Amino acid sequence: MPKDIPIEKIKATNGNVAGTAKTETKVTIQTLRDKKARHKKISTLAVHDYPFAKLAAASRVDCLLVGDSIGMTVFGYDSLLPVTMDLMIPHTIAVRHGAPNVFLIGDLPFLTYEVTNEDAIRNAGRFMVECGCDAVKLEGGRDRAAVIKALVGASIPVVGHIGFTPQAMTMSGGFKAPGQDVDAARKIVEDALILDEAGICMLMLEAVPADIAAIITEKCSVPVIGFGSGADVDGQILLVHDILGMFDAFTARFSKQYVNLSNQALRAMTDFVHEVETGAFPASEYYTTLPKEVGDELRRTFPSH
Repeated sequence: MPKDIPIEKIKATNGNVAGTAKTETKVTIQTLRDKKARHKKISTLAVHDYPFAKLAAASRVDCLLVGDSIGMTVFGYDSLLPVTMDLMIPHTIAVRHGAPNVFLIGDLPFLTYEVTNEDAIRNAGRFMVECGCDAVKLEGGRDRAAVIKALVGASIPVVGHIGFTPQAMTMSGGFKAPGQDVDAARKIVEDALILDEAGICMLMLEAVPADIAAIITEKCSVPVIGFGSGADVDGQILLVHDILGMFDAFTARFSKQYVNLSNQALRAMTDFVHEVETGAFPASEYYTTLPKEVGDELRRTFPSH
């Protein structure tokens, strides 16, 4: 697959590149389980809008997550806590429109699943019904086993998320690397196995030491996706704003930047402002004019003073 994909080759109908192998095949949880079984790596990106979803689909990514990171990367909040379902829903719908064949995960925001199982089912159901998600994601270990069982019992696939859990960052006092002693490391592995037993379809590990992540990946029956959790997991996830260099307020040290689009975007905007101020834009190729006889008649009707 070439690194540079011409924009004109991205199909308007389904966001895939003409002529590539994965143009029509829907990625399902069985697809991902098969990849784990065959030791094929799973790619996941966190995206929040239609244009990026369409590009991600063209890249042949396996999964997309509409994460509550939208609060910081798109809306400029200082944390993830202000994010609500009403904010998440339209963005998730947009991502589904841009990538209809990718495995889509909706991220349940803070306090949408912690209070009661009924709340969790109601909110998760919105992702499934209104957005066409393939699964929902929630944070937490063994303390989330009951709500996971309730969601799975309601036919809602669930992606677990353990290790560093951003929604609990205020309570933990900021970023703290998990599993730094034997008891803490053992607890992370146990949490993973409890969630696996509870019925999750996938597990995300954030900032989990690679040694722990390798054990979890071997022991869990479901695909394990890592974010800063080493190379021995079943796949990797990164935020599209991070890999494109479009968000600099906070970037995790384990997130790789592949290009700096911020500099290119700033240069383009600066050039636009300069050309407007100097009159260089718009040149004649960027607007239309009337036929000469129509223009002449119009000017006779409305003469200049």
